[in-house]
Amino acid sequence: MRTLAVGDIHGCYQALTTLESFAQFETTDRIVTLGDYIDRGPDSRLVIDWLIEYDQRGQLVPLRGNHELILFAARTSPVHFRDWLVCGGDTVLTSYGIETLDDLPEEHWQFLSTRLRAYYELPTHFFVHATAYHDRPLAEQPDYMLYWERFDAPEPHQSGRTMVCGHTAQRSGVPLDVGHAVCIDTCAYGGGWLTCLDIASGWCWQANEAGKTRSFWLADGPH
Repeated sequence: MRTLAVGDIHGCYQALTTLESFAQFETTDRIVTLGDYIDRGPDSRLVIDWLIEYDQRGQLVPLRGNHELILFAARTSPVHFRDWLVCGGDTVLTSYGIETLDDLPEEHWQFLSTRLRAYYELPTHFFVHATAYHDRPLAEQPDYMLYWERFDAPEPHQSGRTMVCGHTAQRSGVPLDVGHAVCIDTCAYGGGWLTCLDIASGWCWQANEAGKTRSFWLADGPH
């Protein structure tokens, strides 16, 4: 069984389905998605449908990103709603063909509110949306670190596990690997790539909204 980590999708359904085909997702794969499924890209609704389908198959480990937090704040506050629109929420409304969040499908609210995790741990790796303090267990990490802090020269975590995260867009299109931690947000919504990493082998697959693909070893980068 492969454990595949997928970076920030941000409504980029074309990149997601191209990546799914290119990496040949199998029924035995565990797929860890790192959050920020919505906003900015054109197809948030289709992305959530895709996630729900994989979740129902029992293959998905979906993490929560800061953009999901912004969405929930927008649901209850006019001020936060306006802030959300500035952060790319307008593309979400367009993708659903709605004007208010009251019309978002209940199945989607249920998925976003009940299925998303703050982090995920395996014996060799752990997964978060943003980053983590190196000297605290994951259960003691503040929301600021898990969802908002940028990936900036993190120290090795006390657990000895490798951290896999997103959130900090690598506009070069190349994952940032520092050995004990790797950021795989490669700016899919901004003309970059959506990255999938096989954590055991270190092989990366990438796809973009134009339907292009490439793959490479994490340690070597694309050529």
